[in-house]
Amino acid sequence: MFEKFGHLVAPYVVGFINWLLSTLGFNVQTGDTFYDAVHFFIYDTVKIIFLLSFMIFIITFIRSYFPPEKVKGLLAKFSGIWAYVVAAILGVVSPFCSCSTVPIFIGFVETGIPLGVTFTFLVTSPIVNEIALGYLFVSFGAKIAILYTLAGMTIGIITGIVIEKFNLYHLVEEYVFKVKMGDSEIEVMSSKQRLIYAKNSVIDIVKDIWIYVVIGIGIGAIIHGWAPEDLLATYAGPNNPFAVLVGVLFGIPLYSNAVGTIPIAEALINKGVGVGTALAFMMSVVALSLPSIILLKKVIKPKLIGIFVGITGVGIILVGILFNWIL
Repeated sequence: MFEKFGHLVAPYVVGFINWLLSTLGFNVQTGDTFYDAVHFFIYDTVKIIFLLSFMIFIITFIRSYFPPEKVKGLLAKFSGIWAYVVAAILGVVSPFCSCSTVPIFIGFVETGIPLGVTFTFLVTSPIVNEIALGYLFVSFGAKIAILYTLAGMTIGIITGIVIEKFNLYHLVEEYVFKVKMGDSEIEVMSSKQRLIYAKNSVIDIVKDIWIYVVIGIGIGAIIHGWAPEDLLATYAGPNNPFAVLVGVLFGIPLYSNAVGTIPIAEALINKGVGVGTALAFMMSVVALSLPSIILLKKVIKPKLIGIFVGITGVGIILVGILFNWIL
């Protein structure tokens, strides 16, 4: 559906870009570096904001049936490997941002959910952002979108299993086990209230993250227009075994969400960077960003943070190498 929409509006967007640039006195010929960069910026901005708004509305409406208390309740019903699988699935469809790290962590631990299962949820939720997933589907196709989802869930499951296997509860800050958050009452909403809730979520979320989207598109436009293809293909192409590691190291210091990093990944791939390298960069930004790590420090000790970063980082690198090999 989104691909048909893209083909339908593309001529109008191109016409608008040509009119705007010609009005401003710039060259409007395809192949001109400045034109290509501006085209990338305007077209992707229109595409992402529209898709973002649509996906947020639909997903928030669905999420209204699964408040955090229900998520905790569902996780508490499973044990063994199925607890990790369910945590990964719920991580895909549940709201999560770095500001939610501490309350989600405390709430899960308080409920009695195993530490490993909690980490599976915390890793999977930001990596497999369903809004970004919709954009991946439109930009790169169903194959990459599905593989990305499975890869993110696998990283989350393995991270959780390893942390639980080594019984690292002593590396959680003591006050976490003493906090009593209690269960909040689950509000029952009518269909009309859910629609209003979804509409308000679109306004609030787009208002909060649009700057990251625009910055990401701007960086992508610069890469698309001026980054040397031969250099990127040589040092960050799929044939360079260290390219994925470099992509992950560059991603960790950044602060963005998956939606903001996708335009950068798209531009990198168009310039010859390996798909696995670009997606590993995305994963590292959303799963290992410094703000998230700083927030985690409030509930877990530095040693566990190091273990978490190490396991997740290695998983992302291996997934990136695998993607470069199969795609």
